[in-house]
Amino acid sequence: MLFNLLYPLAENSIVFNLLRYITFRVAASTATSLAICFIIGPWIIKLLSRRHIGDPVREDSPEHHQSKKGTPSMGGIIIVVAFTISTLLWADLRNMYVWLALAGTFLSAVMGFWDDYLKIVKGHRKGMLSRDKFAAQVLLGLVIGAIFYFNPPIESLRTITEVPFIKNIRIDFGMFYIFWIAFVITSSSNAINLTDGLDGLAVGLSGIVAAFFTMTAYIVGRVDFSNYLNLLYLPGAGELAVFAGAIAGACLGFLWFNSHPAQVIMGDTGALALGAAFGTIAILLKKEFLLLIVGGVFVMETLSVIIQVASFKSTGKRVFKMAPIHHHFELCGWPETRVVARFWIIGIICALVGLATFKIR
Repeated sequence: MLFNLLYPLAENSIVFNLLRYITFRVAASTATSLAICFIIGPWIIKLLSRRHIGDPVREDSPEHHQSKKGTPSMGGIIIVVAFTISTLLWADLRNMYVWLALAGTFLSAVMGFWDDYLKIVKGHRKGMLSRDKFAAQVLLGLVIGAIFYFNPPIESLRTITEVPFIKNIRIDFGMFYIFWIAFVITSSSNAINLTDGLDGLAVGLSGIVAAFFTMTAYIVGRVDFSNYLNLLYLPGAGELAVFAGAIAGACLGFLWFNSHPAQVIMGDTGALALGAAFGTIAILLKKEFLLLIVGGVFVMETLSVIIQVASFKSTGKRVFKMAPIHHHFELCGWPETRVVARFWIIGIICALVGLATFKIR
């Protein structure tokens, strides 16, 4: 909005000329998102506390987690409001990438909000039933997939995606691309939701992934950088760096309140929104497979649940003391803060490996 309103004044003032640089607007969107979190965070936390919208801790959680019962939840509202306002302020609103990213994220945030509402406000212990929730996620993914399929930013690249480590190899999903998009967004949303079990864990890892995609969007949106690295050049995709930067700022701002001991929990509102945001960015940048590497901790958390369930159903035995795997390490005697810090370190390593794939091709 600010870009579209003020950039025409660039001819009259060098100050407004700064708006033409994506790097400036990325920094501005990150800082704005962070500031919004600091401004609205305390107010929303007080509102949630006053209305007794607290986290219903699972009965089978580690014993020390029971003390967290009643911590204000649905704090993902802070994240979503912050990065949405920041994106609208600093991104070029004529750019289709921006609207596709916002649409995919907003729809998932609404579903996450509804699940939290049923769980916390209406007292439905598990919120939406698992099968209903999964069906809703798949349906939402198909809707988003249809939107992307019939409104591609670049017609010639409509159903194509890149493969990490191998140059000039691209996969064309053809008519199955809509289902591929649904799979990516559903998987990404559930992965972050499963990871959101310790103070600061999911949002800290999300900030790392957001920072990675900020750099990636900037690279593939520049013809010189993308050609040098032999990546698909996507004209206009640089605006996604503004969107991803806003998410990074929102995650950093939310971490201020979500670090141990947490004053607020993001809930499904934040987890599903962030998951959809990363899935959407990866799809638009043609980097879906790279999301598996950069979000390695999220993948590890998801696999631990799948392995645990499969093992218990087939043999009656558990592979881990508890799943997701962050609880396993807690039951092994690691303090919560140590688990979070070490998982962050692994997340940073995954992001660095993701960056390395740009050159190792």
